[in-house]
Amino acid sequence: MLASHFYDGLVEAGCDEAGRGCLAGSVYAGAVIFPPDYENAELNDSKQLTEKRRYALRETIERDAVAWAVGVVTPEEIDRINILNASFLAMHRALDRLAVRPEAIIVDGNRFKPYRDLPYTTIVKGDGKYLSIAAASILAKTYRDDYMAGLAAEYPEYGWLSNKGYPTVKHREAIRQYGITPYHRLSYNLTGELSLDFKD
Repeated sequence: MLASHFYDGLVEAGCDEAGRGCLAGSVYAGAVIFPPDYENAELNDSKQLTEKRRYALRETIERDAVAWAVGVVTPEEIDRINILNASFLAMHRALDRLAVRPEAIIVDGNRFKPYRDLPYTTIVKGDGKYLSIAAASILAKTYRDDYMAGLAAEYPEYGWLSNKGYPTVKHREAIRQYGITPYHRLSYNLTGELSLDFKD
C-alpha cells in the first residue's frame, strides 16, 4: 500500500497534474488532503488503473478526503507562460481551492514553484508512492478526461475522445487536414514535423 504521509504532524496536501504533453486542451491539477494515517489499498498512480477504476476511485477520494480540489490552466495561458509554469499554476490554483489549508505539500515529479511560504517536497514517481499524490493524479486525470470528452463532441475529427489531446498519429493527421481549433496549444509542434534550419 502507498504511504499515508511524508511530513510528520502536518496537514499535508498531495499534488499532481494531467495533460502536460497534450497538443490541445487545458492542463489540470489535483490537490488532496487525507485524514492522518488514511489507508486505501486500491489507490495507485492513475496511469496504472483502468478508466473504470479511476472513476470509481474518484468517488472514494471525494468522499474520504478532508479536502480536495482541481485547478485548471487554459491553452492560451499555456502558450503565454509555457507548460512547466502552467503545470505549477494549475497546482497552485488547486491548492487555493482547498477548503482546508495545508501546512505542507508533496508534489509528483522533480520540480515545483513554491506555494506561499509552505514547505514542499518533490517526489519522482510520487503518484506510485504516496496516497494523496495518487489521489491527486486520479482527480486531475478524470476531470481532464471529462473536459476533453466535451471538446470531442464539438470537434469530433481529432479523436479527442480516445487520445484526450495527446499527439497520436490520428490527431496530427487531423491537424494537417482540418487545421487547428481554438483549443490547440499554439506554442507546441502540432504537426510533429521537424523544421531544420541549417546555417553555414
